[in-house]
Amino acid sequence: MFLFFVSFGQNDFPFENSTINIDARIDDLVSRLTLDEKASQMLNSTEAIPRLGIPAYDWWNEALHGLARSGTATIYPQAIAMGATFDKNLVLDVASAISDEARANYNAAINKGYHLKYSGLTFWTPNINIFRDPRWGRGQETYGEDPFLTGLIGSAFVQGLQGDDPNYLKTAACAKHYAVHSGPEKVRHEFDAIVSMQDLHETYLPAFKMLVDAGVESVMGAYNRTNGEACNAHSYLIDEVLRDTWGFDGHIVTDCGALIDFYEGHNIVANEVEAAALAIKHGVNLNCGKVYENIPEAVSEGLITEAEVDKALKQLLKTRFKLGLFDAVNTNPYNKITYDNIDLSANADLAYQVAVKSIVLLKNNGVLPLANNFGKYFITGPNAASIEAMIGNYHGVNSNIVTVVEGIAAKVEHGSQVQYRQGCLLNMPNSNPIDWASGNAKTADATIVVLGVNGLLEGEEGAAIASSSSGDILDYSIPSSQIEYLKRIRGEHNQAVIAVITGGCPVNLSEVHELCDAVLMAWYPGQEGGTAIADILFGKVSPSGRLPITFPKSIVQLPPYEDYAMLGRTYRYMDLEPMYPFGFGLSYSSFAYKKNEFDPLIFRENGMVSVEFIVQNIGTYEADEVIQLYISYKGDGTQIPNFTLRKFERISLLSTESKSMKIELNEEDFMLTNVEGEKELFKGDYIVYVGGALPTTRSTTLGASESLQFKIKID
Repeated sequence: MFLFFVSFGQNDFPFENSTINIDARIDDLVSRLTLDEKASQMLNSTEAIPRLGIPAYDWWNEALHGLARSGTATIYPQAIAMGATFDKNLVLDVASAISDEARANYNAAINKGYHLKYSGLTFWTPNINIFRDPRWGRGQETYGEDPFLTGLIGSAFVQGLQGDDPNYLKTAACAKHYAVHSGPEKVRHEFDAIVSMQDLHETYLPAFKMLVDAGVESVMGAYNRTNGEACNAHSYLIDEVLRDTWGFDGHIVTDCGALIDFYEGHNIVANEVEAAALAIKHGVNLNCGKVYENIPEAVSEGLITEAEVDKALKQLLKTRFKLGLFDAVNTNPYNKITYDNIDLSANADLAYQVAVKSIVLLKNNGVLPLANNFGKYFITGPNAASIEAMIGNYHGVNSNIVTVVEGIAAKVEHGSQVQYRQGCLLNMPNSNPIDWASGNAKTADATIVVLGVNGLLEGEEGAAIASSSSGDILDYSIPSSQIEYLKRIRGEHNQAVIAVITGGCPVNLSEVHELCDAVLMAWYPGQEGGTAIADILFGKVSPSGRLPITFPKSIVQLPPYEDYAMLGRTYRYMDLEPMYPFGFGLSYSSFAYKKNEFDPLIFRENGMVSVEFIVQNIGTYEADEVIQLYISYKGDGTQIPNFTLRKFERISLLSTESKSMKIELNEEDFMLTNVEGEKELFKGDYIVYVGGALPTTRSTTLGASESLQFKIKID
């Protein structure tokens, strides 16, 4: 039997009785705590209370793309890759598998009497910030630049983490970082993100609202200020929007050390006592850090009341009760999940499916798919054998991580040669002037060059140890040493040169696109990434990922990084032609869209509109298609989006197979946000686009199929 949080049968307090109403149990527990004990339970690393039979608990845990920092676990592709799948059902399966591993790991830790950080059940995941600027190093943690895509994928992740038991949470998910947060990393502890009400409610808040509606248990405040107020004590964002308007009744947690920023970065209070009081006043329940140790002094000085502390603590404790941490072991079905549920072969298969569905084919002049029986394959580049390029940040560990070299070597027929040399360093010129690598390309039938960035250059402040800009990619480029090496490869090679790009953010791929016969965006593809890349290269499966973020042609196309206005940003407001559009991705097959013979738009009495059409696989490969529906308003207005993604669906079709589709739209799908930040149904003409990519000339130029258009007038 597992050891558990309370020594049942010894104290027999009412809060231990699972048959009593949860609020009454919480009231009983709080009534037994001293003020110092109350404060101790509002820190991420809580103290044990032996006299009540309550051991220590640490709230801090991570599960961005697999159980992180807590022993062996399945490493799924990074969050940005999950966004690239456009497959919320697949993401639900991933999160469900992650929460199984999390419960198994927790149960094993408790059985050994461990109460360490990263062993609990409260996960500070997912990150649903909008990837508004490709230079942000933590953009890899998000699902991309679109609020709707982010909200749907994030909601599925929450559902999978929290489970579907009517009485207990499997784990507790957290929507972060609330609410206007996406770099720069270097100044996040002092930065003030200035944003209009229109941008706030059209872009930055919708995904958070969707996760609150999905029942997310927790929300984490961002480090920065927004429009002058610290996000962890924001009267509008927390009090008015999150609590009052949306009715969020979970707990709010600070980002780690964020309350220190109140007096060292933002300078809005004088000291840690005032910082604790200000956060409590705004209903922040949990402090990742130590500032809430000063709660008793804040009460003593009259800055807050003990009743205010009790209110915040009770809301926080509810999560622990919902997780079953104060209940007998046999009452909670999730206590039956054992350690043999960790690192299953089924989970590895799931990681492979995500990797395959997330990899985006950006260019193919016909060289792909490759035969796997050529005389010689040359694999090279700084990320070809890199584990860092597989795992991204906030990752776990696993004994079966397949790099690109390993994946390709396993798929090539016997008798064929596979040669590997790194060839160049990640972000600096080679010190040795002798080049033994690029000459291999002369005699290779195909050269696979694995370029891009990895966690040494890109990530969170402090994590990217080779970055001079705190993990951001401020120049929006692949390191020049890699481009020079690629030029040497191309100069030596008359056969196929394929670039595989790793990383979590867009970079300038203009030269790569021109130099290579094919280009794949692999992101951080997880433990099965090498196998997935090889299977796509050799045609075992057709690529089907779609870009969840726009790739500009160069840094010239980007507004200033510190500017949070959406004008000129993302596919919704960018008027310049990008390198690769949002929603774009090629296949080994081709798809055609056509309207039904009858009227494809059916208006219903309840205001719903049915958009009906047929999709056919007109190529020779079985393949997945990602159907995307966008709405564009053609009337007058202030800062109207060019397009707005409203629906998407992934389908699989055999060669020549067709499928009739029907997508339902309602009045809300046509609403936009006005300058006051309010939803409004504008009168006038709309166009509904349905296709496999963003409906722009650039998409079709790169090889995407033409989208269907349906005109709608709203009077």
